Amino acid sequence: MLTAKMADVVARMARARHPALRHLTPAQAKASYEKGAGVLEVPKPELERIEDFRVPARDGTALAARLYAPSHARLPFLLYFHGGGFTVGSIATHDTLCRVLAERSGCAVVSLDYRLAPEHKFPTAHDDAWDALQYLAAEAASLGLDSTRLAVGGDSAGGTLAASCAVMARDARLPLALQLLFYPGTAAHQDTPSHARFADGPLLDEPTITWFFSQYVRTPADRNDWRFAPLHADDVDGVAPAWIGLAEADPLVDEGIAYADKLRAAGVAVDLEIYRGVIHEFIKMGRAIPQALQAHTDAAHAMTQALQP
Repeated sequence: MLTAKMADVVARMARARHPALRHLTPAQAKASYEKGAGVLEVPKPELERIEDFRVPARDGTALAARLYAPSHARLPFLLYFHGGGFTVGSIATHDTLCRVLAERSGCAVVSLDYRLAPEHKFPTAHDDAWDALQYLAAEAASLGLDSTRLAVGGDSAGGTLAASCAVMARDARLPLALQLLFYPGTAAHQDTPSHARFADGPLLDEPTITWFFSQYVRTPADRNDWRFAPLHADDVDGVAPAWIGLAEADPLVDEGIAYADKLRAAGVAVDLEIYRGVIHEFIKMGRAIPQALQAHTDAAHAMTQALQP
């Protein structure tokens, strides 16, 4: 059951009759998502420090990144990966959210433009994310950041990247204070009850999820790789503590709960919040959806608790 305000947003989306992303070419889908990403977001907070820079990937590509900070102090920071099914999304589409997290937490946020499908197939997005994390951990001081207090985060596909990076960081003995996951994709296949329950959406439906993944994976075997599906990692013992925020009316909600359970079973501290009556992408709807504002507050509080001395 959707909240009244969420149902109203869904009804307005239906009346707008915008074509589903899966009915567009990937280039058209990217443009469409960019155009609509900020429609329901809160006003952009003004921050003392916003800087664009580049992060080197393993093949020499210079990836765009943006630093958000409420001051020029040497701050702890969160490396953020945007959502978009590994196919759409950018620094620009998640600019407001990253500003909000920085302002509300008192921490810095670095947003990464990892490379997207279909031009860049699995595991390019994961490799870019991991390369950026290693680079920032090593070079934080040159950016005026504190590498001893570092977190990763993301929404949807970006949450997948953050979760997989947390496992990689554990294996590399790179200490992370937190993994901040908004409705992450964690499973290899869309076979949970919530995928069946919300197969027709709203907003994110099964054909769209399948379309996104068909752009990204090279073969069906890629889906069983734990970097695509962190729920299938051999073990998650010793990974960073997690804050996980899920939408109740979301195909991904069950796999988010399953990942929280996997972490807890391994002794990892988990703070799980399920926001009732809202859908996938709700955190970018703060102008209309009160639960988005609450999620912003909760996530920023988790960052402050984990990263501030």
